[in-house]
Amino acid sequence: MIQPAKAEGCLLGLACGDALGRPVEFKSAATVEQRHGTVDAMLGYGSHGQPAGTITDDTELALCIARSLVACDGFDGADVAERFVGWYETDPFDIGLMTTDALARLQRGDPWDQAGQAVWESRREGSNAGNGSVMRCAPYALAVADDLQQLGHVSEQSSAITHADPRCKRGCAVLNLTIAALLRDEDDPLQQALEATYPEQSNASEIDDAVEGLPGSVSASEVNNGGYVVDALQAGLYYALSAGNAEDAIVRAVNAGGDADTVGAITGAVAGARFGAASLPDAWLEEIDETAELRTLAGQLLEVGQSGES
Repeated sequence: MIQPAKAEGCLLGLACGDALGRPVEFKSAATVEQRHGTVDAMLGYGSHGQPAGTITDDTELALCIARSLVACDGFDGADVAERFVGWYETDPFDIGLMTTDALARLQRGDPWDQAGQAVWESRREGSNAGNGSVMRCAPYALAVADDLQQLGHVSEQSSAITHADPRCKRGCAVLNLTIAALLRDEDDPLQQALEATYPEQSNASEIDDAVEGLPGSVSASEVNNGGYVVDALQAGLYYALSAGNAEDAIVRAVNAGGDADTVGAITGAVAGARFGAASLPDAWLEEIDETAELRTLAGQLLEVGQSGES
């Protein structure tokens, strides 16, 4: 039985990590410390020059997914892609390169299940496996938490709308399967995620090798808050699974610098599902304009999952 507070914690944690990390995105840990000490409150301006509590593409695209799941009563790739394009046409202040390329193709009429593949095939190794799909994928874990085969499958399909590399697709599946296990209070959720099987499972050993045994398999000094999906997923899971509460997990992730908003978002989604919404500071949630909608969507996504079981 999934606790609503954990579902809310997942979406709210994603937004908190995103918004807390936004002002220090692209800064080194040393620079963050020199300028701010420890970032544990919402800051204004900094990277992207936005007011305190402003979310970025991490949460905005997760909202597109969540709204689509509720409106369509489940995964509809064409609808998700259409919502992504609608967001793209608002000229967002933060958007990744692979996402930009894929959404431009979708805008020109490419099918939803082909645009990301074309972008991936056009890019060289080293610029073809970003973290832009794993950062946004958590809503699927709420809507499909009790059907692991379907959850793995739709996680990969949704990733491929913009990020078709097997590492990106597998990363989304592993993250969502871990979150789903946390929502169900399962023992050893990450290992359960790695052992789950589902249709069209991507073969991406780099992902499994990087996250297996976390948090004990790596030290803090080995974690890299980078834009590569393998690094970002490893970092987010490490911070979320090694912390004593969601607030501490997110603060550690953000203060490590680098791709602070995205690693913060991944960390927050997992830690929020692990500890629940009450583990997130009210002061953070009050700064985020989307808090009320995220709470509502969390409940609606659980209802989507329940209707799929009937």
